[in-house]
Amino acid sequence: MSPESLPDISSFAAPVYIGFILLEIGLITWRGAKGAYETKDATTSLAMGTGNLTFGLIFAGSIYAAIYAGLLWLHQFALFDIGLSVFAVAACFVLDDLAYYWNHRFSHTVRWAWANHVIHHSSQHYNLTTALRQPWFGFATGLFVLKVPLVLLGFHPGIVAFCASLNLLYQFFIHTETVGKMPRWVEAVFNTPSHHRVHHGKNPRYLDSNYAGVFILWDRLFGTFVPEDEAEPVNYGLVKDIGTFNPLRVAVHEYVAIGQDASRPGLTLRQRLAYAFAPPGWSHDGSRKTSEEIRAEAGLPPRRKGRAPAMAPAE
Repeated sequence: MSPESLPDISSFAAPVYIGFILLEIGLITWRGAKGAYETKDATTSLAMGTGNLTFGLIFAGSIYAAIYAGLLWLHQFALFDIGLSVFAVAACFVLDDLAYYWNHRFSHTVRWAWANHVIHHSSQHYNLTTALRQPWFGFATGLFVLKVPLVLLGFHPGIVAFCASLNLLYQFFIHTETVGKMPRWVEAVFNTPSHHRVHHGKNPRYLDSNYAGVFILWDRLFGTFVPEDEAEPVNYGLVKDIGTFNPLRVAVHEYVAIGQDASRPGLTLRQRLAYAFAPPGWSHDGSRKTSEEIRAEAGLPPRRKGRAPAMAPAE
């Protein structure tokens, strides 16, 4: 087997996703399991997932092919020839999850990347369909560059792509309220439904935390871990919810908002750029609040370790 022959798990995972969604609905409806579905919300999530797949195959396929070709070209300059083995795949899986952590973190701290990722957070419910509420323009963030160190280290792009698809498959199963807290050792090492519920919360204490894909160890290491507190139920959605079930509006609303903000009259060039690349919530006149400012108003301490730098407002 060659690295190029490793399967793209996402290309045939749809039946698995649908099967477990139906199972979750059954457990909630007939077994009294925790969780909730709203028809319009779930339909929108499924439409976003379908759009993600369709757009990727029809419109963005050539872009992703070009990115893969670029990574393949860079691989010739790799420090090592790691090859294809169980060890290579396992090592790549762990390091790719570290790259995912930073991709995910930048997606919450840089507005241009947030415009893509906000789609996934736009549901006010938390169930397995939420996992399928995916953006359509992921390539536009430029965060695929975080794969470059893995390729230059010696992992073939085919292995990196395979590990990324495994990562996303794992994450599908943590988008549920039907599973409570798991054994302590699992909660200590892995991202779990409990940890990821926190990530989807808009409570001030839960904002911008638990970025990991598979291993919650990264959040513990970089100071972004927040445990779920049963005394403070998670309130899902955005700080300012978008109030629409229209898939097209869900897909582009933040890009439109960036354009409107950056084109305001009377701004400096720095301020216009800040509306695209400062943290979400930044405003030149202080009329809005970033996550850190919301946390501060609630009397919560800032994230201290490994904190991503924010662009300061222009004078």
